[in-house]
Amino acid sequence: MSVAQYQEILSNLKAGQYAPVYFLQGEETYFIDQIVDYIEEHAVEESMKGFNQVIVYGKDADIPTIINHAKGFPMMSDRKVVIIKEAQELAGFDKELGEKYFTNYLENPQPSTILVFAYKYKSLDKRKKLSKLFVKHAVVMSSAKMYDNQLPTWIEGYVKDKGKKIDQKALFLITENIGNNLTRISNEIDKMLINISGVDLITSDHVYKNIGISKEYNVFELQKALSYRNVMKANEIIHYFKSDPKSNPLIPIIANIFAFYNKILLIHHSKNKSDQYLASLLGVHPFFVKEYIMAAKNYPLSKVIDNIRYIKIADMKSKGIDYPPQSEGEIMKELVFTLLH
Repeated sequence: MSVAQYQEILSNLKAGQYAPVYFLQGEETYFIDQIVDYIEEHAVEESMKGFNQVIVYGKDADIPTIINHAKGFPMMSDRKVVIIKEAQELAGFDKELGEKYFTNYLENPQPSTILVFAYKYKSLDKRKKLSKLFVKHAVVMSSAKMYDNQLPTWIEGYVKDKGKKIDQKALFLITENIGNNLTRISNEIDKMLINISGVDLITSDHVYKNIGISKEYNVFELQKALSYRNVMKANEIIHYFKSDPKSNPLIPIIANIFAFYNKILLIHHSKNKSDQYLASLLGVHPFFVKEYIMAAKNYPLSKVIDNIRYIKIADMKSKGIDYPPQSEGEIMKELVFTLLH
């Protein structure tokens, strides 16, 4: 799914253009929730929701009852809304029962009903008849997880919609420390904006103070220490991580370190070493390119290749694959030692 598809659906909703059926599916739940929330809040007047809005959860519902709700007429209103949240838990959804009921309804939907399926964390098999039926007769949105290199643009757009700007270091801190969980990112930004309501530009200081990221000990600073092969600083940071593993889980840290050395590998293989080209190649703002160039100077190609192998071993250890059990702190300490020496 492109963000443009989500924006088009939301734009149509805001213009009052509702479709009879929405099927919202995929791993990225943020876009699904945003559309469901908008329909739930705006499609039916508040005073009429008790009569004309039905919200059920998949595990507590059954298909015949849902279809009966959808076929019903609105009371003293132009529309009726039926929302199935966690629709992936609806028994028989992609079986013969679901296919039978949904085929009949999708081919002849109730025009005054807005039927919404929030089918989260996975998608229907495109090869199956039911998936093809929804594609033919409904508005279907397939919401995949956003790639890491798409996050900065999305965050800048989100902040802009709030009437604010964000500097590059703040942007980097959010993407590197929160990851590609859009729901968490949006929640953290919203909470931060409440505390800095009179500020137009979000800086790294605002992020440190409001999103619970240590100013000295975070993934950004660890990457910087690795870039300069600063052994003392790197060890200070991993000691801090070890003291608070809940706030600094190992697997995302390993993923960030892997992405860092992968970028260094790209620099080594690139014939064009200009800042602008490398920024595009690495998917980072030109502001950060010099740090990656410095890292490439500090790590010859052979060491980068070795380090990527060490990172993959640490990743397997963190997941309990093929290696004896170790604490997260010990895995991190061992990894950083091998990266730097």
